[in-house]
Amino acid sequence: MTITFITGPAGVGKTGRAVETLRGWLTNNIPANNILVLVPQLTLAQPYRDLLRDSQLAGAGTVDVLTMNGLALKTIDLFWPLIAAPAGFGRPTAPPIFLSIETAQYYLQQAITPLLRQGYFDPNVVPLTISLPRLMSQILDNLNKAALMGLPHTQVGQRLAASVALEPSSRVALEHTQACVNRFREFCLARNLLDFSLRIETFDRHLWPVAGVKQFILNRYRYLIVDNIEEDNPFAHRILRDWLPKTAESLVIYDEDAGYRIFLGANWRTAHKLSDLADDTIRLTGSHVAPPLMLELGRRAARILGVDVAVQTENLDLEAKAEAKQDQDISKSSAIPNNQLPITNPQSPISNLQSPLDPRVVMTFEQQRFYPQMIDWVVARIAALIKEDGVSPNEIVVLAPFVSDALRFSFANKMEQLGLPARSHRPSRPLSEEPAAKTLLTLARLAYPHWQLLPEPFDVTQAMAQSIAGLDLIRANLLTQVVYRPHQKPLDALANIDILYPFEQIEGNIRDRISYDVGVKFDRLRTWLLGLQNQADPPVLDHFFNRLFELLSQPGFGFHGRQESGEVVANLIDSARQFRQVAEQVPLAAGSNGQDDVRLPTIDELNRAYLATIEEGIAAAQYIRSWDAAPDEAVLITPATTFLMSNRPVDYQFWLDAGSSGWWERIAQPLTHPYILTEDYPASRPWTDADEVAAQQDRLYRLVVGLTR
Repeated sequence: MTITFITGPAGVGKTGRAVETLRGWLTNNIPANNILVLVPQLTLAQPYRDLLRDSQLAGAGTVDVLTMNGLALKTIDLFWPLIAAPAGFGRPTAPPIFLSIETAQYYLQQAITPLLRQGYFDPNVVPLTISLPRLMSQILDNLNKAALMGLPHTQVGQRLAASVALEPSSRVALEHTQACVNRFREFCLARNLLDFSLRIETFDRHLWPVAGVKQFILNRYRYLIVDNIEEDNPFAHRILRDWLPKTAESLVIYDEDAGYRIFLGANWRTAHKLSDLADDTIRLTGSHVAPPLMLELGRRAARILGVDVAVQTENLDLEAKAEAKQDQDISKSSAIPNNQLPITNPQSPISNLQSPLDPRVVMTFEQQRFYPQMIDWVVARIAALIKEDGVSPNEIVVLAPFVSDALRFSFANKMEQLGLPARSHRPSRPLSEEPAAKTLLTLARLAYPHWQLLPEPFDVTQAMAQSIAGLDLIRANLLTQVVYRPHQKPLDALANIDILYPFEQIEGNIRDRISYDVGVKFDRLRTWLLGLQNQADPPVLDHFFNRLFELLSQPGFGFHGRQESGEVVANLIDSARQFRQVAEQVPLAAGSNGQDDVRLPTIDELNRAYLATIEEGIAAAQYIRSWDAAPDEAVLITPATTFLMSNRPVDYQFWLDAGSSGWWERIAQPLTHPYILTEDYPASRPWTDADEVAAQQDRLYRLVVGLTR
C-alpha cells in the first residue's frame, strides 16, 4: 500500500505526473478494470481521456473515469435489490430512476406545487420575492449540501436558522423551505426517483457501510488516482479517508490556493487533511505555463488581500531573470500599450514589494467612463493582437464575474463587425435563454398547434431571424406580421388550420420589402413543419429537434456554419432525450384526488411537459461538449470561475469591469448558505459580517491567484 500526495500551485505538472503514473500502471500490465480515476467533475478528466485513447495501451478503454456521484450511481444500480427496501423506496421491486438537474427540477415543481397553492412563500407572509427557478435551485442546493456533509435533510432549516441572523418573518421562509425539502424527498422515495442528494445519501448510509459492498469496491478498484481533490466535497473526502489506506497504490493531487467550487460543496480544508494518510508527500514548483512576471502579479495581489503566496521561481535564478527581461522587451512592442498605467505612486502595494520583478510590465489598466467604451477598447486590443501580432484567437480569453446577455451580444456583435471569431461559454445559463434553443422551442410550438401553446409574435420574430440567414429583425418582424395568424380560428380548431400563411400567396410591395429569397426559405421551413403535422404519430421532441437542425444547418438557413448554435442544439437534444427517458417511466403526477394516475404519459404529454419545464428557465445540466476546446479558433468570453475550472492556460486575458463587486461577492441566496452548510462549520455558530468579508477576500484572492497561474 502506497499513498502519494502531490501538492503545488496550478500549472506545475501535477496532472501530467498523474497521467504518466496511469500510463505506467497500464504498461506494467496492471488490469485496467482495477484502476479508477476520480475527478470532481468530468470536464477535468480530459488529460486522462486523451491518454486512454492511445491504441498502444492494452485495455485502456476499460479504465473507469468517474466522479464520486458517478460511482454512487453505478453502485446503487448494481446493488439496488439489496438496499431498495431498507433505504425506504416505495417500489423496491422496480428499478431506480436517476434524475439529472433538469428532471429533478421538473419533479420538484410537481412536489411543491400543492404547497405553493396553499400560500407557502406568499409575499404577504414571507419578506421575499423569488422566482420559481431560483426557489427550486436553492431547495436542491440545501438537499445536496446536507447530503454531502452527512446532515439529515430534515435538519437543514434548523441548521441555517441557528447561524444566520434573521427576522421572525424570515425564519418563516426557512420553515417553508424545510417543508418543501421534506415533501420532495417523500415524493422521490415513493417513485424510486434518485436526485443527486438521494444518490449520495443512499450510497453513504446504505451501501458503503455494508461490508460486502465496500469489499466489492475495494477489490474492484485497487489503484486510485484522485485529481483536483480540493474541488471535491466532504462526502468524497470521508469515503477516501476510509478507502485510500486499503488500496494497492494511490495518487492524490491537490492544487494549492484553489477550491473554487464552494457553491457546489467544495472544501479545500477537508481535502488537505487527506495528506495525513500519505506515505509520500511531494510538492512541485516551477510553472510550466505562466511566466515569472505573471506569477509575481498574482503573488502581490494576494499579499494585498492578506495572503502570502510562495514564490515559485526558486531563488530567482538567472534563467528566470532572463525570461523576465524578455517579457519586458516584448511588452514594449505589444499591442496592449502600458503607458496608460495609473500606478505611479511609489508606495503602491503592487510595486512596493521587494522583488526584482515588476508585474506592471504584464498588466495594463484601462479605465473607461461607460461600459460600451470598455467593450470597444477590449475589441480593438484583440483586433490588434490577432491582425498585427499574429496571436491565435484561441490564446485570448475575455473574463467577467458574470456574462449577461447584453455583454455577450455586444461583444460578439463588435467582434463580428471586425471579422473576428468569438464564442461564449456560460454553463449555468438556462438552455431556454440561448437563442438557438429558443428558436427550436418556438418552432416546436408552431409545428404542433393542438398543444395550445402558440408562441407570442415577438418570439416568432426572433425565431425567424435566427432560422433564415441574412434576415434582420426589422424584416423578420414584417414577415411575422403577414404570415403568423394564430387567432383566425378558435383554439379547439387549431389542429385543422395552418398557423403560418404561405409567403408565395402574399401580394404587393410588402413581398419585395421582405425579399423573394427570404420568402423561399420561409416557405421551405413552413412546408417542413406542416409535414410533421400530417404524420399520424408525432415524433418525440429530441427526434424533432434533431431533424429540424438538419434543415436549419443547410446553406441559406441560420445555423449554417455557426458552431456555437450547433453546440447549443446538441445540448438541447440531449436534454430532451434525458427528460423523455426518465419521464416515460413515471406515472403521471397526482391529480386533485392526491393519487397518481396509473398510466404512463403519452408522447404528446411528454413533449408538452418538456416544453413547459424548459421554458420555466430551469438551471441546465452540465454538458461536457460545452467545456471542450473549440475545433475552430475563436476568442472565448466566459465567467472567470468557469474559465478556471476548464484548466486551460492562455496567453492573454482581459478582465472586464474590474471594479465590479461581482468579482468577490457571492450570489444572494436567502434560502441557503454555502459556508454554513459545510462539514467543518460549527453548528449554531453565528455567521457575522466579519465572516462575510473574510469569505469575500478569500474568494477574490483564490480567483486572482488562479487566473495568474
